[in-house]
Amino acid sequence: MISALRSSVTAAPWRIAALETVPARAFIAMLCLWWLLLLLFSTFPQIDLYASTHFFVREACKTAATLGENCGYFPYRRETYLGLLRIVFFRLPYVIAIVMLWKLAHCYWQFGSTFNVVRARAFKVALGSLIIGPGLLVNLVLKEHWGRPRPWQTVDFGGQLDFVQAGSVAGKCVSNCSFVSGEAAGAGWLFCLIVFVPQPARSALALPLAAISFLAPAMRLAFGAHYLSDVTLGWLSSVVVFAGLLALTDSPQGEKKLKFE
Repeated sequence: MISALRSSVTAAPWRIAALETVPARAFIAMLCLWWLLLLLFSTFPQIDLYASTHFFVREACKTAATLGENCGYFPYRRETYLGLLRIVFFRLPYVIAIVMLWKLAHCYWQFGSTFNVVRARAFKVALGSLIIGPGLLVNLVLKEHWGRPRPWQTVDFGGQLDFVQAGSVAGKCVSNCSFVSGEAAGAGWLFCLIVFVPQPARSALALPLAAISFLAPAMRLAFGAHYLSDVTLGWLSSVVVFAGLLALTDSPQGEKKLKFE
């Protein structure tokens, strides 16, 4: 028992130092921000309604049965070119992931004196965060079990279901629900990749990746497919997971930076 106590005391400075690394601090900060934003959106649900209202066009109800209801549509949802652009943005993270998987396999084919440990670790962090974040946490847990209806499904925007605030499990959506946005999570993952891109490629790719990362969630909001809270928390969830994996794989010495070199 005494030896175990000595071991824990000896390990304590390393654990404290690990919490002082940049990835660890980023993870804690992003996780706290995620919960604070959820509290904000849950306490003031009118924020979501106000944001979605700006993209909804009201029109006169066409049948007597719908008189007095909120009839209308989200016009951006009907734009063909925006629909095609949405498909591109939706598939882009997974196309990049396939390329990364091939690159990771190539790293292990060269296992030996030429094996690049830092590069392989960067690919594993990126792929792992995509699987855990947008894949498991968002699409298999939150979207399938929180039951929040999408804006176009609610009575406020011409649908049949009641509005529920962010984080509520009282919604009547059955599957593939609004909380949180899977496509925003994928876009957030794309933004995280910027830190791995080495120079001079980073200067060329940072702006396009950032633009796609912010435009994709904005389109989901404009389409009436998600509320502002859904896209914000979905986007940020990938940053939280990415920072967490980066902190777990960060060496105590912090000498080498992960890059897609």
